[in-house]
Amino acid sequence: MALETRRRAGADDGGLHVLKDAILAPAPGEDRSDAPERTTHATFREPAVWDKPAQPASGDAVADLREAIRGKLAYAIGKTPETARERDWFAATALALRDRIVDACQATDASVPNKRVYYLSLEFLIGRLLSDAMNNLGLVETTRAALQSLGVDLGTVEGAEPDAALGNGGLGRLAACFMESMASIGIPAMGYGIRYDHGLFRQTFEDGWQREAPETWLAEGNPWEFARPDATYTIGFGGHVTMAAVSDGVIRRHWYPAETVLAVAHDVPVVGWKGKTVNTLRLWKAESEAPVELAQFNGGDHVGAVSARMRAEAISRVLYPSDSSTAGQELRLRQEYFFTSASLQDLVRRHVAERGDVRSLHDHAAIQLNDTHPAIAVPELMRILLEDHGLQWEDAWHVTTNTLHYTNHTLLPEALETWPVELMERLLPRHMQIIYLINWMHLEEQGRHGRQGETNFAAHLASVSLIDESQGRRVRMGHLAFHGARRVNGVSALHTDLMRSTVFRDLHALDGDKIVNKTNGITFRRWLHNANPGLTRLAVEAVGSGVLDDPGLLRGLDAFAEDPAFVKRYAAARFSRKQALAEIIAERTGIEVDPSALFDVQIKRIHEYKRQLLNVIETVALYQAIKAEPHKDWTPRVKIFGGKAAPSYSQAKLIIKLALDVAKAVNDDPEVADRLKVVFLPNYSVSLAEAIIPAADLSEQISTAGMEASGTGNMKLALNGALTVGTLDGANIEIRDHVGADNIFIFGLDAAGVQARITETNYAQKAIQASPRLGAALDMIASGRFSPDEPNRFRPLTDDLRHRDQYLLTVDFDDYWRAQRQIDAAWKDQARWWAMAIRNTARMAWFSSDRSMREYAEEIWRVQV
Repeated sequence: MALETRRRAGADDGGLHVLKDAILAPAPGEDRSDAPERTTHATFREPAVWDKPAQPASGDAVADLREAIRGKLAYAIGKTPETARERDWFAATALALRDRIVDACQATDASVPNKRVYYLSLEFLIGRLLSDAMNNLGLVETTRAALQSLGVDLGTVEGAEPDAALGNGGLGRLAACFMESMASIGIPAMGYGIRYDHGLFRQTFEDGWQREAPETWLAEGNPWEFARPDATYTIGFGGHVTMAAVSDGVIRRHWYPAETVLAVAHDVPVVGWKGKTVNTLRLWKAESEAPVELAQFNGGDHVGAVSARMRAEAISRVLYPSDSSTAGQELRLRQEYFFTSASLQDLVRRHVAERGDVRSLHDHAAIQLNDTHPAIAVPELMRILLEDHGLQWEDAWHVTTNTLHYTNHTLLPEALETWPVELMERLLPRHMQIIYLINWMHLEEQGRHGRQGETNFAAHLASVSLIDESQGRRVRMGHLAFHGARRVNGVSALHTDLMRSTVFRDLHALDGDKIVNKTNGITFRRWLHNANPGLTRLAVEAVGSGVLDDPGLLRGLDAFAEDPAFVKRYAAARFSRKQALAEIIAERTGIEVDPSALFDVQIKRIHEYKRQLLNVIETVALYQAIKAEPHKDWTPRVKIFGGKAAPSYSQAKLIIKLALDVAKAVNDDPEVADRLKVVFLPNYSVSLAEAIIPAADLSEQISTAGMEASGTGNMKLALNGALTVGTLDGANIEIRDHVGADNIFIFGLDAAGVQARITETNYAQKAIQASPRLGAALDMIASGRFSPDEPNRFRPLTDDLRHRDQYLLTVDFDDYWRAQRQIDAAWKDQARWWAMAIRNTARMAWFSSDRSMREYAEEIWRVQV
């Protein structure tokens, strides 16, 4: 079917050509007459930074881009070069590059892909996009020269782009990496999420306490996106369900929502490597069907007249609103259903317009649920198939369970999402009916298999039921996603094994082939090429430019691990990044650090299981040791922390406060001088990570074994040459297997050891008694040494460690101290250190998200690459 015919039929193209409808139309208020003449195919010029930095791009290309930027500045932004701000230059540059993305779209085969992937995620932590677009289009040096000819610095323009903080951490960043990799290796795909007005909060510190402020990334618009008012869907909430007989023995139910909200699409192009493929990230904005009740407004109730609008728009207002209240829980559920329903309506409409028969959906669409946030897709897709398309239950269930796939990201009980049945029945009454029926048929099947006579059959039914009735009736969203998916995957080998033996043990026993492993990966284009151009240039010179296309060629760097000339240049490239980070630290915290010191980095969401507290306690113990032996030859070390605590997570906020109070005491102590500095960088973000990761010497991956699903920060840091100190948790195990046990520092209990230890009594007290160093550090913290204005401030932390210690910090402390002193010794042997670092960079190729996506495509989605 021709593109124009499909458009008239109501379809929105996705995958390789989904942007054409929107991109070819001007953005609101934009004059496109100044755009350069479009070519019939996308061309790629390898950026000069990968070869010789001094090599200029062709004069014509620079002139074309310069005039395009100048035109956008005048006609789209309405500014002259003399009046333009840095943000204006960024917007003009982004719009000019966006035209070239259109060129890449035009170059793509316009035929309908045989199968598309739809990636549903509540988070897409995409960060800044300018550097990605330039790099993947091969226009880094062209853009630099074009801006320079206008008297503008590219670095300044890049810095003016706000971070799109549409995620909390690894989950959202993984989704962003996967979207980029799918475009780079040619998988037709669309990502679906929410266009939050305010992403993850902006973090500041007030007297050492975390304060949250709205993240206003959309304050001046988003030049990358295309508003798609033609792709608008109605989302219902509440109301009632009716039944009607349509034929003998056939009863149809119909849902009449009490409230409806509009989901309006906004498309962000995702450019693949060398611009060969462009996929789409479609983000939904919530709007009210009746923005203003005019009669009510004219009657004087000006606030009440817009209340419905405000209630609707609240859905896409803030990422992760606090769920500590009943209203907050309801808003979270509204968000999840809102974006899931809009996405399913969109992709089903597209499929029907292209293929005609909804029964073939699973043959042409693979839907991936990124964690349980979109798990409501199971009953929602059933509802769409049953009510909107008239399928029988068995046919709808066959389509649903062969189209949906589910990625689990956590084994933590508190993170396994459940919803009160009462809330679900009130907000989504039709969906609860469907869930009840799915569950009834599921439990009946257990009886048909003759399990009634088994011992503890009732307990078995309770464990596999979609409804948890142990502490109030709640819908288990993980169980729902598991039951409705064709494949369920973990994100590291250990995590997948633990899924089979713990949270999904009984469900796994019913379907032993459903759970598969797909270890996470990262995009090397973002986390090596863009974030560390000096190291990338060195790799290209050593093993050839093919390494830009094939990360596997990085393995060739192994041969240079002990080559003095290469080691010297590798160390120099790393040192330059440490100098840059030292400047950022001084600018943002006022703390001066020595770039020649060991940069010890822990950057991630603040959570007790990630054990930032273990790092802080070891810092206190090291501080005490230096004070006790000030003349000893201590390895100079800078401890660098970054991360945000959830607004309602008081214990995590207290850990941040302790880290900052310890930092103040240590950094102000003249006896310690430059042998130990502690830094907590505020407002951790993707762009800040791009500055920290290439400068890190040591990567702290110290979560309690068995509790981190995978991690991706561990991969980014190791790729850039940081050595890992970590537990045998998540992907740390696979990193050890790839880089070699001699090139990583492992400590602490493994997952089996953790499970054995937590069954013992008084393990924390025993560990503290056996470790005078640990006891002294805890005593110093508890005594008020770091909080003289409030001596008992940190007692909640130390008391918890002495009496509960759920995450086994006390048990692992001594081995952690041992590993850290091994690291001190290794740092003093610089030849050995850099050899280990080079081997980490060389051997991380397997952790490319390109590899992950190929595995998903072949083994889960059944998509040809």
